[in-house]
Amino acid sequence: MTNNDKSISIDIVKYPVITDKSTQLLEENKYTFAVDDQAHKKDIKKTIEHTFDVKIKTINTCNRHPKKKRVGKFIGYKKRYKKAIITLEKNYSIQLFPDN
Repeated sequence: MTNNDKSISIDIVKYPVITDKSTQLLEENKYTFAVDDQAHKKDIKKTIEHTFDVKIKTINTCNRHPKKKRVGKFIGYKKRYKKAIITLEKNYSIQLFPDN
């Protein structure tokens, strides 16, 4: 294996984030995914392009801090994750909601 041949890990992308704001961004051809918090933009781009067979224009990432969660008298935290907002080229799209 040479330096140019890097394996693509599908485990980088965890799941699509479905919120009110992310569904509004779908109209602008922007998709939101929760990704591994150690992943770089280059790795995310390779994985998304290979998995969904699309062309990516830009990637914006942000680290989401863990929120407090209270269950009765116990206080804990939700998991920390990185969110990636991916803008695709004009002619491409991703089917997040398959038609019935």
